[in-house]
Amino acid sequence: MKLKQPTPITNKPKAWALSPLIVFLCLYLITSILVNDFYKVPITVAFMASSVYAVAITKGLSLNDRILQYSSGAANKNIMLMIWIFIMAGAFAKSAEAMGAINATVNLTLRLLPDNLLLAGIFLASCFISLSIGTSVGTIVTLVPVAAGIADKTDVGMPLITALVIGGAFFGDNLSFISDTTIAATRTQGCAMRDKFRTNFLIAFPAAILVFIYYIIYGADMETVRDIQTVEWGKVVPYLIVLGTAIAGINVTLVLLLGILSTGIIGMIYGSFDLFGWFGAMGAGITGMGELIIITLMAGGMLELIRFNGGIDYILYRLSRHVGGKRGGEFCIAALVSLANICTANNTIAIITVGPLANQIAEKYRIDKRRSASILDIFSCVVQGIIPYGAQMLIAAELTGLSPLSIIGYLYYPMLLGCIALLSILFRYPRRYA
Repeated sequence: MKLKQPTPITNKPKAWALSPLIVFLCLYLITSILVNDFYKVPITVAFMASSVYAVAITKGLSLNDRILQYSSGAANKNIMLMIWIFIMAGAFAKSAEAMGAINATVNLTLRLLPDNLLLAGIFLASCFISLSIGTSVGTIVTLVPVAAGIADKTDVGMPLITALVIGGAFFGDNLSFISDTTIAATRTQGCAMRDKFRTNFLIAFPAAILVFIYYIIYGADMETVRDIQTVEWGKVVPYLIVLGTAIAGINVTLVLLLGILSTGIIGMIYGSFDLFGWFGAMGAGITGMGELIIITLMAGGMLELIRFNGGIDYILYRLSRHVGGKRGGEFCIAALVSLANICTANNTIAIITVGPLANQIAEKYRIDKRRSASILDIFSCVVQGIIPYGAQMLIAAELTGLSPLSIIGYLYYPMLLGCIALLSILFRYPRRYA
């Protein structure tokens, strides 16, 4: 039987629509903290329970249509694009590991950088790559396996070095001219990208510098605990291809495809595997992303029902009611995009959702549009960088075998960026735009 699209229903803003998100956070986050074990509650189970609850409380539709509405959220084009990236990333990561590309790149990094500058060097590389390619996901897919390999050969904890890459990835996601968040923020606010960049830079750069200095100090006594093997230069080529094509601005799926092809060709040249060994490595990588894909689909469906039931509209309505003055308007924009991001787990979608209302607030209280665009972008990236069910956190956790919750405490850059951004609103910094 062919399923028909349910008749659109305009639901009024309702607070209870946000309850599935509360169920998820209580079951996953709070329970894990109470039992002091981040692996006790599988995130898949937490999403399944909150998804069933979201379907159950949805009103105005038959059960069949509720499930269809849930499925339409899971099949959102942004969700599906992310899944294709996950599949390609899994194939590339496993084939690169099987042919020795990760080990070769790790050994090269350890030889080029002194031990005391490893952390700062990886953070700087993550900032530079993300700024060049404009995507945090692409940066994480490229650098996290290398960072994980370095953690194995040093005395640095895996959560710290993974968080280090995630933080640098959001530096570029927030500032890059080709980032989706930059494009969405500037278009909804009607300002030029270069003007938004200048405003953003004055807030993001101090945070990055402080974190960079901290990593230099923290890594001063770091030592490599394993012998560094001879670098097999040919095996580094797949990562050089991925980095080079990404920095050149090529689509991330094509970047990963070129990486996969290069691992196969070079791996067979070196005798690391034969054709069927390569196929086996790719297959293992793709199936290894199964849990991540399931989580992404369930999150998309649950968040769609929150939107459908009026949860996001409730946030927009409540926060925009009692705004007073420029400072209040800026705090309101920051809160709106932050809460929208929590409910959508996608910083670009959050900006697009809140952008028109933020534009109205900016016009009413004479807030500089460069300023409102900057606030939208910064706070969406801050929240996206620390929520445990965001795509960036999930894929980093999948690549390292960690729980997303074990990484959060080490996300120094997103946290510091958020603090500096709040202080910039409170103390009207930078004066030129405030």
